[in-house]
Amino acid sequence: MSFHTRLIRWWPCLALAASPVFAADSDVAQLSKDPKNWAMQAGSMNNQRYSELKQINSKNARNLQVAWTFSTGVLRGHEGGPLVIGDTMYLHSPFPNKVFAISLEDQSIRWKYEPKQDPTVIPVMCCDTVNRGLAYANGKIFLQQADTTLVALDARTGAELWKTKVGDPKIGETTTNAPHIFKDKLLTGISGGEFGVRGRIAAYDPNTGKLLWKAFSTGPDKDMLIDPSRTMTWTDGKMAPVGPDSSLKSWQGDQWKLGGGTTWGWYSYDPQLNLVYYGSGNPSTWNPRQRPGDNKWSMTIFARDLDTGVAKWVYQMTPHDEWDYDGVNEMILVDMKVKGQPRKALVHFDRNGFAYTMDRQSGELLVAEKYDPVVNWASHIDMKSGRPVVVAKYSTDKNGPDVNSKGICPSALGTKDQQPASYSPKTGLFYVPTNHVCMDYEPFQIEYTAGQPYVGSTLSMYPAPNSHGGMGNFIAWDASAGKIVWSKPEKFSVWSGALSTAGDVVFYGTLEGYIKAVDNSGKELWKFKTPSGIIGNVTTWEYKGKQYIGVLSGIGGWAGIGLAAGLTKGTEGLGAVGGYKDLVKYTELGGVLTVFALPDR
Repeated sequence: MSFHTRLIRWWPCLALAASPVFAADSDVAQLSKDPKNWAMQAGSMNNQRYSELKQINSKNARNLQVAWTFSTGVLRGHEGGPLVIGDTMYLHSPFPNKVFAISLEDQSIRWKYEPKQDPTVIPVMCCDTVNRGLAYANGKIFLQQADTTLVALDARTGAELWKTKVGDPKIGETTTNAPHIFKDKLLTGISGGEFGVRGRIAAYDPNTGKLLWKAFSTGPDKDMLIDPSRTMTWTDGKMAPVGPDSSLKSWQGDQWKLGGGTTWGWYSYDPQLNLVYYGSGNPSTWNPRQRPGDNKWSMTIFARDLDTGVAKWVYQMTPHDEWDYDGVNEMILVDMKVKGQPRKALVHFDRNGFAYTMDRQSGELLVAEKYDPVVNWASHIDMKSGRPVVVAKYSTDKNGPDVNSKGICPSALGTKDQQPASYSPKTGLFYVPTNHVCMDYEPFQIEYTAGQPYVGSTLSMYPAPNSHGGMGNFIAWDASAGKIVWSKPEKFSVWSGALSTAGDVVFYGTLEGYIKAVDNSGKELWKFKTPSGIIGNVTTWEYKGKQYIGVLSGIGGWAGIGLAAGLTKGTEGLGAVGGYKDLVKYTELGGVLTVFALPDR
């Protein structure tokens, strides 16, 4: 039976998505073209995190000063950033996931929404109670709550318009991702890779909350919305169909049902190709001996048709993951020359320490190089097969359970976690917040119990040896050549999303709590110590002719989980507590948005 014949049998969830009866496309694409707004979490659908605003520039950035501040009233990790549309800012918090509408005129609260959530969801959240932000479209604000409730609010009043459940916390499913609006679809994912959940992405009608399509990361082709004869992948130096049962053949027995591949990162969209791009996370468990095979399609870049959800192409970065190198980091869409040829490119800085440049239309692998020289788990990416060449010494599978594999770089945090990079079309460079951290990794046998951790490994983390002694770098990257252009060392991991601007300034935050401005060469122009460590993303907007820079501070997330959750044992927090034990000397819990501007003349 052909895929197209089978498609008829599971058409109900796709037919609506492709139907012409839906409402018109959302207004967010148009709003994001006006640099006075910051209408999407990444600023635009291409995830470039670049602004055309240039009132603040490399010559006057040193004069930045605090314009105003706002406390969320929550003391956990604050990821993501605010949205700004017109004269209103929309701000979120970690659990309990408050939402504020704030007047830019006088910083008064126009409305506040605080959902009622069962606090028992907190222990099921892997790496702090973070939330990566809101989405906006057509007069609605969209919130993805920790307890997997997806909510639409009236942007003017804060009134609930609809809500729906996208998962089940009782089996370990939670949601930390920001929802994304592309065209007439509201996309969201799922978290819980450390609890044996089965990852997926789903599209909803933003007007009603009705499910339009759902695509899993693992399992039968029909569940993954994969066409075995038309969904392509890179193999043997060319693109080829994935073939039937591509996922099922890569797992032992029914392990794919607990297979992870969660989707808690950032999504991007190319309206000309009508393709949405995102990555999937780690396979479950962290003990690789318990899941022989490539474990497809965890650790994978997906390109899906937005209307139907059907995958056009897939590329697995870390087959049979042995180190927890989730593939969820952002896909940045750039039209650029690669090896002298113009390409519709996708650039991805993976947790595994390799930066990938792909052709986003075809899925071809163009460049794959280390973006931190200490990366040692693989010597290189074989460009013909697309697979990493694993160094046996650092293979936790070859070394086996109950063996502590030492000196693996990067750590499970990755050379970069979800903290998003920025691309400047003025310089053609990517500005990347990175981790400079290595680990010891000891897997062990674990049994699955629904709603309980399903990790099966003990980790220790520490700064990369024989280096500058710090745990992070902020780098500029040439994605065509696959080379670091410059690197600025930091004491701790750079866990903040970057922002580049037409004013030739790049902004980022540090775990100690500094927001910093550097010029295009990496020279530091300005810094300011905010009330807590920064794991939020820097944003910018304009109001009444004045440019503002904003960032959330509030230590937490995986790197700051020791402070956020009061953990002290070195191997707690999946190894992060010991690695970042010195953070307590530099910052404390908080939850504040700090906004900066140039002084009035």
